[in-house]
Amino acid sequence: MTIDQNTVVTLHYKLQEDDANGELIEDTHGGEPLTFLFGVGQMIPEFEANLEGKNAGDHFAFGIAHTEAYGPYEDDAVAALPLDIFMHEGEVDREMLQPGRMIPLRDEEGNMLYGTVTEVRENDVLMDFNHPMAGIDLYFSGQVQSVRAATPEELDHGHVHGEGGHHH
Repeated sequence: MTIDQNTVVTLHYKLQEDDANGELIEDTHGGEPLTFLFGVGQMIPEFEANLEGKNAGDHFAFGIAHTEAYGPYEDDAVAALPLDIFMHEGEVDREMLQPGRMIPLRDEEGNMLYGTVTEVRENDVLMDFNHPMAGIDLYFSGQVQSVRAATPEELDHGHVHGEGGHHH
C-alpha cells in the first residue's frame, strides 16, 4: 500500500539539524517507531508531502526549511513575566523555574501557551514562547516500516488506535 490520504504510516527516522551532517535532534531507531494517521494535520505538512507516494520498505531523506516547519525564531516571543505569577501557596516555585524547562501557562483569554524558562531574575522570569525548534532547518532520513488503510474508527477519531497509537 502507498502512503496517501487516510493511511496509517509507521516509520523509523533520524532528525538532524540543517542536513545529513548536522547535529542529531532525535532518532527512533532502536526504540519505538513513529506511527501516525497521514493527511489529518498531525504532522508538518512538508513532512507528509515528502512521504506521500512511498511504500513499506522505502527509504527517505529530505530537508525542510524552518519556514516550512516551526517557523522563524521571533525575538518578540521572549517576554519577562513577573515572578509573582509563579507563586504556589505563597511561595515562588523555584523547582519549576529551572532554565530550559517548558512550562504550560494560560493567557488572559484562557488559551494554553508553552514557554521555556530562559532566566530567573530577581523580580521576573524570562520566558521564550518560540517553539523549541523555531529557526532550525530540519533534515529527516529513515525508512517506512508499514502502510495500511486507516479504520473507520481511526478516521472518526482523527488518530491511530492500537500498536503505536492511542488506546481507549
